[in-house]
Amino acid sequence: MSRSSLHFGKEGKHVDNSSFEQQLIEWRHDLHMFPETAFEEKMTSEYITKALTGMGLEVHTGIGGTGVVASLKIGSGTGIIGIRADMDALNFTEEAERPHASRNTGKMHACGHDGHMAIVLGAAKLLTERKNFNGTVRFVFQPAEEPGKGALAMINDGLLERFPMDEIYGMHNMPGMPEGTFATRAGGIMAGEDNFIIRIKGQGAHAARPHMSIDPLVIAAEIILALQTIVSRNLDPNIPAVISCTEIHTDGIRNAIPTHVEIKGDTRSYTPEVQNMLEERMRAIVEGICGMHGAGCQFEYTHEFAPTVNWEECVDISVKAALNVLGETKVNANVQQVMVSEDFSAFLQNIPGCFVFIGNGDASDGKGNIPLHNPLYDFNDNILKIGAEYFAELIRIRLPR
Repeated sequence: MSRSSLHFGKEGKHVDNSSFEQQLIEWRHDLHMFPETAFEEKMTSEYITKALTGMGLEVHTGIGGTGVVASLKIGSGTGIIGIRADMDALNFTEEAERPHASRNTGKMHACGHDGHMAIVLGAAKLLTERKNFNGTVRFVFQPAEEPGKGALAMINDGLLERFPMDEIYGMHNMPGMPEGTFATRAGGIMAGEDNFIIRIKGQGAHAARPHMSIDPLVIAAEIILALQTIVSRNLDPNIPAVISCTEIHTDGIRNAIPTHVEIKGDTRSYTPEVQNMLEERMRAIVEGICGMHGAGCQFEYTHEFAPTVNWEECVDISVKAALNVLGETKVNANVQQVMVSEDFSAFLQNIPGCFVFIGNGDASDGKGNIPLHNPLYDFNDNILKIGAEYFAELIRIRLPR
């Protein structure tokens, strides 16, 4: 089944709630079946473009590679608000059996970007039908969120000059949060991410004669354990930071001690001061332990994602919209910071905005609780309409008639 054979509902016409929900599910399942990874979202972009032009919107493509921007202007208002969805998938093999499972081998929407796209398409549909605001809405579909490159690519391609926005708003589903609930906070809500690579050069030898080696695996083990003392012994316990070693590679074989070991991983933090401290202490530990053993080393440390920092005035708007849609028992306006990262942060470094979480489900409802970036994960279709209504309500109150 090719993407070209997928069909759309009657996007440009009024539909009742049941058919609207069915359209959201159809969009989401179509997009889930054909996932594409960073900067390869060509078919996804075409699908989104067809849906938006079917609503009568002005659509521009190829922004930052495969990004899409659609604009809807109602009335004479001068305010311009952006709503953003991410488009890319992950290099995962989906392990669940479901009718809409991925048909692109080795790729999967394991983070819910299929749902985010369907929600923003739904918001566009509601707003084109209701026309209950005065101003302009930009619907921004961004590539390459997972590697943290897509938002900057769109910005560097002139997004904010070609399609100016006063503010921008985004959303991500959160497994473990009760279905359909909302959470946000003013200030830092998601951490920045830095990546590191540690390369150790020892001296290989026969596994039966370790005294003739400079064993880089033993050195790597010491380094990995020592790195875990940086946060616990250098930071106030109230300041969040994480160091995670996630990969280790060697050129050894079963009966040979390797010469080279490479360790990869990432760190998470919220301030430049903590970022600098982590980098300096990691470098000192790596060089010190390698030097103690007579091994060579290289240490690389790169900044990938900035912290996501919400603008207080935009949080107030987001919370009001969520309260209007859901009521106060389902809205948390001061959620605890989390250590995951999001390249929506690049937008917030340039214009005001707010990022919110929507609950994908928890153990109490029996669905939606499988973690993100898991081969069994699936976006909860029950929250599609809630997300679309939230964005539509945000525009209504932010751009009043």
